[in-house]
Amino acid sequence: MVGTLVNVAAILAGSTVGIIFRGRFPKKIQNTVIDGICLAVLLIGFQMAFSIDKSIDTLLVIFSLVIGGIIGEIFALEDKLNQFGEKLKHRFGGKDDLFVQGFVQASLIFCVGAMAIMGSIQDGLNGDPSILFTKSLLDGTTSIAFAATTGIGVAFSALPVLIYQGGITLAASYAEKILTADMIRIMTSAGGLLIVAIGLNMLGAVKIKAGNLLPSLAVAVILAGIFF
Repeated sequence: MVGTLVNVAAILAGSTVGIIFRGRFPKKIQNTVIDGICLAVLLIGFQMAFSIDKSIDTLLVIFSLVIGGIIGEIFALEDKLNQFGEKLKHRFGGKDDLFVQGFVQASLIFCVGAMAIMGSIQDGLNGDPSILFTKSLLDGTTSIAFAATTGIGVAFSALPVLIYQGGITLAASYAEKILTADMIRIMTSAGGLLIVAIGLNMLGAVKIKAGNLLPSLAVAVILAGIFF
């Protein structure tokens, strides 16, 4: 659990720094910084999405998103995430209009990806948190920029990171037996597209319910297990 705890601490520390600097720059500088962050998020998403290397991979990712999106819509996961964010906002965020946005977007970005999965498994099996230490550096830096633009909601994304990565770490021996390289590759690609959706939402280009696409990650694992 050491790697996850360090990751959580990095997010909290980065968020604190970002909150300190929030609102200290002119609006035009804030807008430019936000645009830069959006482009960085898109870059991360595309890098993950392009992790596939076989023609069948593309089909599996497409089916994962379609099936996962249907499941997400049925259970209204996006609404539930927003409702949870609203509860946190009323308790801790006061009148911060961007609290929910910061919490939901940061949670998705910090939890989706191969580093979170493989780092947690490695930490749990071998007591080697090196991958999560690297992820902590990235998440801490990202949380500074996020919190500087969306506020304290970013800090609360440490909670799902703790639950998600901590859970994988504790169940590492079980997860290693189930998750093959093919499964992780397909899941990473699908997760990358979710992050691309978040980046596009942040730019205001579209409004994609990224939260409703979360089941795509589980569907990707199942489909990869069937076809590989």
